[in-house]
Amino acid sequence: MSVLRTVTATAFCLALAGTVLSPSAKADEWNRKTVVTFSQPLEIPGVHLAGWGVLPAGTYVFKILDSQSDRHIVQIFNSDETIVYATILAIPNYRLKATDRTVITFRERPAGQPEALRAWFYPGRNWGEEFVYPKAMAIELAKATNVPVLFTPAEITLEVATPIKSADEPVVAQLKQAPIMAIKPTGEEIALAQVVTAPPIQELVAETTEPAQLPHTASMFPLIALLGLLALGLAWVLRLAQKRAL
Repeated sequence: MSVLRTVTATAFCLALAGTVLSPSAKADEWNRKTVVTFSQPLEIPGVHLAGWGVLPAGTYVFKILDSQSDRHIVQIFNSDETIVYATILAIPNYRLKATDRTVITFRERPAGQPEALRAWFYPGRNWGEEFVYPKAMAIELAKATNVPVLFTPAEITLEVATPIKSADEPVVAQLKQAPIMAIKPTGEEIALAQVVTAPPIQELVAETTEPAQLPHTASMFPLIALLGLLALGLAWVLRLAQKRAL
């Protein structure tokens, strides 16, 4: 009976381990959920709820909605994640130097105007998400900050009546397919490669495959059930062998 008890205990421990190692524990590593508090209003690019092109001072949540090798879709939520204020196209830029903590950078504006969102760094990454602006806004920012600004010439709706909640929505598809360039303070349009340096390919490959390995809806229960059945089967075989030995 001691053998049977050992097998049963092993099955219980396996089930417990499966619960502790649930994939949801790593969800934030993929979507890079980041809580930030702004002390001043902040102008944002991308597609936003009507009236929310400038975020008031307050606490917000940044998350990745969709991750491709050369561009990412970032969303900004309210503090309890019940409202999506904006869905923004961003480019991984290795030229931007990050620290080992979350960093949000801005483009300074003339007095009386809100600062403009430039980039977002997630802890542990050596590159930042540089945000892409509509062309007219990019021209204005480039002149005001005296540095090139990423933009898309595509005609994309900037305001929506209802929050964007899925990567399958048409406007997200437009963002993922939109051409991207950069504009200099002089107004000259230049290729993206002159401003952005992509992170090493191995980093991008690891990132784009991670969601497939750790989907948000993944579950350990099928594996737990299989291990439980195997353990019970082993216990039955051992018990049968014990009876025959007697």
